[in-house]
This record gives sequence, structure tokens and C-alpha cells, in this order.
Amino acid sequence: MCWLVLAALAAPLAGGLTDQQDNDIASWLPGDAESTVALERQIALGSDPDVVPAVLVYERQAGLTAADTEAVAEDARAFARLDALDGTVVGPIPSEDGQALQLVVPINPGSGGWEAIAPIVDDMRAVAADGPDGLAAYVTGPAGNAADSSEAFAGLDSTLLLAALGVVVLILLLTYRSPLLWILPIFSAVIALFCAQAVVYLLARYADLTVNAQSASILTVLVVGAGTDYALLLVARYREELRLHADRHEAMTEAVHRAGPAVLASGGTVILGMLCLLAADMNSTRGLGPVAAIGVGVALLVLLTLLPAMLIICGRWVFWPVRPTFGSAEPSATGLWSRVGAAIKPRPRAVWLVTCALLLAASFGLFGLNAKGLTAAESFRGTPESIRGDAVAVEHFPAAAGNPVHVLTSAATADDVAAAVATAAGIASVEEPQVIAGDALIEAELADAPDSQAAYATVERLRSALDDVGDGEALVGGNTALNLDVQTASQRDNQVIIPLIMLVVLAVLAVLLRALVAPLLLIGTVVLSYGAALGLSALIFDWLVGVESTDSSFPLFVFVFLVALGIDYNIFLMTRVREESFDHGTRRAALVGLAATGGVITSAGLVLAATFAVLATLPLTFTTQLGIAVALGVLLDTIVVRSVLVTALTLDVGRWMWWPSRLAHRLDEPEVPPTGRAESVPVPAPRQEGSEPSISPSAGRSPGPRGP
Repeated sequence: MCWLVLAALAAPLAGGLTDQQDNDIASWLPGDAESTVALERQIALGSDPDVVPAVLVYERQAGLTAADTEAVAEDARAFARLDALDGTVVGPIPSEDGQALQLVVPINPGSGGWEAIAPIVDDMRAVAADGPDGLAAYVTGPAGNAADSSEAFAGLDSTLLLAALGVVVLILLLTYRSPLLWILPIFSAVIALFCAQAVVYLLARYADLTVNAQSASILTVLVVGAGTDYALLLVARYREELRLHADRHEAMTEAVHRAGPAVLASGGTVILGMLCLLAADMNSTRGLGPVAAIGVGVALLVLLTLLPAMLIICGRWVFWPVRPTFGSAEPSATGLWSRVGAAIKPRPRAVWLVTCALLLAASFGLFGLNAKGLTAAESFRGTPESIRGDAVAVEHFPAAAGNPVHVLTSAATADDVAAAVATAAGIASVEEPQVIAGDALIEAELADAPDSQAAYATVERLRSALDDVGDGEALVGGNTALNLDVQTASQRDNQVIIPLIMLVVLAVLAVLLRALVAPLLLIGTVVLSYGAALGLSALIFDWLVGVESTDSSFPLFVFVFLVALGIDYNIFLMTRVREESFDHGTRRAALVGLAATGGVITSAGLVLAATFAVLATLPLTFTTQLGIAVALGVLLDTIVVRSVLVTALTLDVGRWMWWPSRLAHRLDEPEVPPTGRAESVPVPAPRQEGSEPSISPSAGRSPGPRGP
């Protein structure tokens, strides 16, 4: 009842999270980035950072007519009457080939932010389209790109939530084969999502937490995916305990006692991994850390409190038609993963060597991954009007109108700096310095597309050249400089945060497993899986998506989700192996652990992969690439790395996996001669004292607590 009340209170706040998003590019950067400092100085000069130029391009390939020129002039007069106009309409500017005209309209969306640009641009497009037949009109530039991005994110939260819930429901139905049981994990995940969004909303509004559309969409996917994963583990252990306990309350107590530490450790590892993002330079990446950590933390609380209560209330009938009755056989003892373990057992070293070789081969695709940023055209799947307009503008006009480079300097050095800017390679034209008090603003048009590598090189050359001019304190800003600084900050974050997360995960595994060898081997498998996922993803991007490049933050984001979430499956498996090692020895425990957890890990992996794959349905290249890479990596983790590679390593290394703990000195049980089939005893009843232990995941322990 407590969670229902909290969810009712949280729902209105969760709905307001969209209004708290800050999607301006400057908000993604650290305050000490040169372009950010330049923007702050520009604001101090009286320049409004909310002013966004809309560039209108009109084209008639057969040559402009007098009627075309008059129609564009009429459009210019109409745009001059816009309420959102902030400045003067520039143009019509004719192209040298006589086939195109250009207008630059500075608009200010006001307090509505970037989301308010879309309706303004829509109105402008309607006006521009009402021209002579055969005259093509495009609204592009920063305003056109912002409008198309806004429309791409329109309905994002509801679309993602419904799509994620849909695929999760389907997988749960296939997993449980019950028409009722899936409702409880889904209901718990939705409650967790509302509560997490409400907490993030309050922090964004009152504690200056940076939240953008990207982190908000990842929050939705993460809570639904991770929350359902934890639910699967708990339900699987509860179902196992129901076969050993006549009373469902005792079964749930034992299930939480056994599975709770693994779930808490898994969630804690994800939370700590996400909080490592606080070390990022990028404000957007740094903001994602607490957003994701809050989501996982709330999901943990809900899944360990609300879900057990609902399962106890519902009783065994919720598993209908396959009810786990007291004393019935544990199906995992003779299931698929028991047979997989039996197949690995005779030659574990050969299995892990071949598996590592295949994963290394897949990693070679990394050489084709170009993580140096996406151009505006590459950022969209498809070609919205702003991108088509950019192509037309580049064809007919040499300079990148509407995207000037802003150079901030002192009034005393303004002329020298302006002269240096004018002679820099890659600069098409320079405006007269605008001097206010002791500062000056110089605007220069780029000769190349503002999001091209050539434009970025121009900014770098300009910064280097201005170091030796005047007082050496000139700052280069503008959208191109902002994008360049985003790439630089992202590359630094990759180099700092990836090793930091690895150290945190290694420490958590060492404490949890009370060993050093196992954590080191597990980290190695995670890194190998990450490399293979990136390598295969690079090939998929090239062959299927048609974009070889990716965002500079892409390697970090994939690493965070694959390592922080993928380590869950290591924890699920190895905590069970360690638990069974006290009864059976490490090698036999490896087979018991695989048989007991293989099914639930596979189901959890399918759920998480499917929820992240939902990101690929958005019309944005970055979210598509992120969804593909994480989904592929999770599937590799669950099906290949965790179930095959880790099991083979454990069978090969044996008890030394637990070095230097005392468990490393416990000898394995004598091997049973091979029989040609999976070794198991389908009877889950606790074995009698002195009886022969079996591979059955339930055998060998009493329903009560057991110490080492």
C-alpha cells in the first residue's frame, strides 16, 4: 500500500520531467571549456544566447524568376513581423549561379526553450512553402536543425515506455509460460519508474541536476530493463524454494535470503558504476550518473519489497499452469543449461580458448569504428527538411550562413584579432568588431559546413593563431567550437572513466566473492565481451545503418551499460557457484550454478537486450547505435560469456578461483565417471546426512540458513 501511495504522489511529478530537460548544447559542456567561457562573455556583452538563426534557402534549378524574387522578398517582410523575431531579417541574398536565394531570420523562442522552436519553424515552413510552383523552400540552419531534433524526440517518453513494456511482456510470457505472473514484475517496474522520474524531477528543479532528453530516455529503458532483471532472479529463486517449502512465507524468506545479496550486490555495482560518471567533464554525462543511479536504486527498493509482498499475497496459483508444488522436481537440474555444462566439462580449457579466440576476432571490427562525432546529416535516420536544406545551401552558397564563429577579445586588441581571423584558412568572411565598453565581439563565417572536420580544424587553427595576437586572451566560440569542445571533453571522459569503472567493479567483486583470482578473470571476460560488442556493432553500423561514424561519447556509454549491467550476470552466476562450492567443491558447483541460473540469466539478458533495442526505433542515429551495441553486448554476455566462457574458466581453474580465501583450499569432490548424459538428481528434497551429493541445484541443503 505504501508504494501505491508513493506512486500516486509521484505520477504528476514524473509527468513534469520533460519540462525540466535542458537540451542546449552549451549545457552539455563543463564551465571551463573555451566555448562555454566565450558564450558567457558574449552574454555579458548583451548578446542573447537564446537567439537562434533560421536559414531559409529557396532554389529553382532552372534559374530564379522575377516572381521568385518577389515571393522571397514578401516572405522576408512576413518574417519581419514574427513575434519571435529578435533582430533583423537578412536577405534575400542571391547565389552567384542565380539558382538560389537565402534569408537569415534570428528567432528567440523565449522561456519555452528549444522545444518552443519547433512550432515557430513549422509556421515559417508553411509561409515559405506558399510560393510559386517549382520554387523549393527549406528552413535549415540552427533553428531548422533544432526543430527537427525536437520533433524526433516528440512523444519519446511514452513511445519508449510502451515499446519497452511490450517487449518485456512478450519475453516474460515466453519465460514463465503463465498468463498472470508477468503482471507482477511489470507492475513493479512501472511503479519504480514513476518514483524514479519523480525523484529526478525534484533534483532537476531544485538541485540543478542536468537532465536532457537522452538521459531521460535512458532512465526509462534502464529502470524497466534492470528492474525486470532483478524480478526474474527473485522469482526464479522463489519458485525454486516453493518446491522445498510447504509454506510460501518460508519460501519467500529463503528466496530473499539467498537471492537478496546477489540482487543488492548487482544493483550496488550498477549504482557505483553510474556514479563514476560524476568524474566526467561533460555536464550531460555527469548528469546521467545520478539519474541512472537513482533509477537503479529505486528499482532495487521496489523489487525487494513490493514484488515479494505481491507474490506472497497471490500464492502459488500465480504460476498457473505450471505451479511449483512442494516436493516436485526442480526442472533446471535436467534442463538445457545442465546439458551445456555437461558438454563443457570434459574439455573446459579448449572451450574457453576457442571462445576467447572468437571474441578477439570479433573485436577486430573496432578498427572500423570512427568515434569522432556525427555530422548533422548523420545524426538523423532519414533526411529531414533541415538536412536537405543544408545540402542545398552548401551547393549554392560558399559560406555557412547562420553558424558564425564568435571571437571574444578586448576592445584594445579588436582590430589585430579581426585581422588575424580574416587571414586564417577556412574563414570566408569577417564582420566588423562590435565593441561594447572594454570588450569586443567578432563574427566570422566559415568556408566549410559548420559540423565538418574541416570546420573543426579551422577552429583549432584559429585558437592556435590567436594565442600570439594581442593579449593572447581571445576566446573562440560559436556552435562549431561548442561541438569541437564536446568531442574533446568526451574523449577525455573515455580515458578517465572507463578505467575508474573497471577498478570499482573489480573492488566490488573482490569484496563480494572474497577472492582476487575470480574478479580478475571476470573483469577480463567483461572487457573481452565489450570489445567484441563494439567490433560487431561497427560492422552493423556500416552495413545496415549506413553510418560509419558515431558520437565521441559512444564508447563510454556502451562500456558503462555493458560493464555495469553485464556484471550483474557474473554476480548472479558466481555467487551461486560460491554458495554451492561449500557443499560440492568448485568444479561441481560450477555445473550446479550454471544449471540453476542459466535459464534466469538468459531470460534476464533477453529482457535487457530487448529494452535497449527499443532505443533503435528512435529516428536518431546515436540512440539507434547505442541500442544495437548494448543489446548485442548483453546477448553476448548472457549466452556466450557468462554461460560458456565463465563456466569453462571455473571448471579449468577450479578451487583456485577463490584464492586467497579459505575456500581455495577446499578440495573438490571426487569426479563421478561420465555416463554420457547430464549428471543430475531430479528429486529436490534435502539430502540425508551421509548421502551422495548430486548436481541438482536444490539438493544438498536444508530449507534453513546454512553457514560456510
